[in-house]
Amino acid sequence: MTRVHAKICGLNDAISVKAAVEGNADYIGMVFFAKSPRAVTPAQAAELTENVPDTVKIVGLFVDPDDTLIRDVLKVVRLDLIQLHGSESVDRVRDIKKTFNLPVMKAIKIAEKIDIENANSYVGAADMLLFDAKAPKNMENALPGGNGLVFDWRMLANVTPSLPWMLAGGLDATNVIKAVSISGAPCVDTSSGVEVKPGVKDPAAISQFLASVRTI
Repeated sequence: MTRVHAKICGLNDAISVKAAVEGNADYIGMVFFAKSPRAVTPAQAAELTENVPDTVKIVGLFVDPDDTLIRDVLKVVRLDLIQLHGSESVDRVRDIKKTFNLPVMKAIKIAEKIDIENANSYVGAADMLLFDAKAPKNMENALPGGNGLVFDWRMLANVTPSLPWMLAGGLDATNVIKAVSISGAPCVDTSSGVEVKPGVKDPAAISQFLASVRTI
């Protein structure tokens, strides 16, 4: 089995970026969604990622963005992957990929197995998928992602998604090994699982999460 890759998302301070890079994260994520406690401006992201080596892919997370926002980010930030975490249609995903000539990862919110099956509609439009937990309708102040919710990983067992994919949703150093064992995820993504509170990363937790992933 090839090694499991890891992404640390929602980074917004230099110490946490350093912890992710030194911990051998494969991806780091910057959130360009103003309502998120993890949001950064293009200028902040440019400063935070200035010394990130090319071996670490920089991901820009957007929620139903217009082209102007993506363009403003790309003027100053090296993005290797665009992550779409809203309600973007297949056509919109395809359009963003074509317009900006960058790989696109579409987040799919999961509550039941049919949600995984519906992800197949993005084949030919997206380059990757990210399976995240769908927030219940009665959850107050729910964000498009990063709510710390876990879905039933067994829904992914014996399923081979049609695109490369990542697993997200409430992952941390204590459960990521089990999550991969059950789901077969080739890549894992965490944000709230390495925080002391929403939007405040814990560098030690980042290091612990990445160390756990390396043992898989």
